[in-house]
Amino acid sequence: MLSERDYQDLLDRMQALRSQVAERLSGSLVSNPALAEEINKQLDDLVTAAREADAAGPRPPDRGLAELVGVGPDAAQDFGDVKIPQGVAEYDENVNSERVVAVGDLYYIYQHEKIGVFKVVQRLKQLFEGGAIRLSGGEGAYRLYQFDRRDVLRYTAKDRLAAYRRVLGYGRGLGAGQSRPNTDFHMLFSHFINQVTLFWRDKRISDVIRERALDPSFGSIAVVRRAGLDLRNNLKFTSYGHLNVLRVEVMQLLEECFAILGSEDVKDLFGAANAWDVVDEVLIRYFDVRLQSSPRQRMAVNGRDVLRWLSGNHVMETGRGQFEALLMEIAEPSEEWLTSAQAMSLAKRSGTDRVMPWEQMGQSGIAARYSERTPAQMPPSARGPMYPRRGGTGTYRGGQGGVPVRTRQ
Repeated sequence: MLSERDYQDLLDRMQALRSQVAERLSGSLVSNPALAEEINKQLDDLVTAAREADAAGPRPPDRGLAELVGVGPDAAQDFGDVKIPQGVAEYDENVNSERVVAVGDLYYIYQHEKIGVFKVVQRLKQLFEGGAIRLSGGEGAYRLYQFDRRDVLRYTAKDRLAAYRRVLGYGRGLGAGQSRPNTDFHMLFSHFINQVTLFWRDKRISDVIRERALDPSFGSIAVVRRAGLDLRNNLKFTSYGHLNVLRVEVMQLLEECFAILGSEDVKDLFGAANAWDVVDEVLIRYFDVRLQSSPRQRMAVNGRDVLRWLSGNHVMETGRGQFEALLMEIAEPSEEWLTSAQAMSLAKRSGTDRVMPWEQMGQSGIAARYSERTPAQMPPSARGPMYPRRGGTGTYRGGQGGVPVRTRQ
């Protein structure tokens, strides 16, 4: 462990080295910005190597406390002789890749749930059991029978909805196990994607015209990194529990659903060419809904790709060249997700706004929990007459669909 004098001397020498290098190469650095980045990276590597070597060295049993307070034979005669650590492990360095990947898969499943894949198969099962469709002994009919027999072994639709609420914040009510809903996810997710798309838009026009040339955040990797870390830290605390096994089981269920919908007898029944045509036909014929299969499915695929990218440690890369090369993997998926979400009024494309204040969370309709909204924030259909609560104090207001919304006194 370095003494306070050596610690200060190391920092002073590194600052002097940076100044001398910048002075001697000032002409080249102006014409070649990439050279400045490479020099800074190599100097940062030297500082990191010195810090790691100091951390791996021998330490006093009391971590230098006796030297500092002047107790014992090893007491420091001068303040500069006191041992000083150089810091602790960085907060954002640790991430569990498996849990973030699981959130990506759950997001993929949620979008297919919103499309209506599971309710389409449930309706086919009801029609098959009631003899209302011309299915008998084909592949689709046999798979529908097996689908029904395995139903008791799976997580229920209620379990899936509770998981979406707990991990992604989508839906209403409490999350799985009466847990707190993750109402910040959608805002942080859309903000990160907006920053990725803004970065690449700045990158594309930087060689032609420098709009906002004096803006220090123009093409900044630090803004993208901060948005990504905010999202990743949010997922760190909501991806515990049964999420991992649930997403594996439901992914198997989703595959089984498409095996049913893509079987020849089911496709012939609806005159469809593929499983997605069957989904659309059933939704139109039996549910009379506006189709959103295409944008939702692209949101599922691209959203999962973005979350999988965050499961790695790419967002911690400090070199611009390396960061841009890694970020390019999600450049097009981010743009496509944002376009699809914007078309469905699920996200907004930001202009020059680079920072999202924390105070914004919980104040918008997306982030605020439904049970915490004031009557003025609720839709008109949710504001009804007041009724006394049974077995306690306070009242509740008749809400949408017969669901009471409690208010405190």
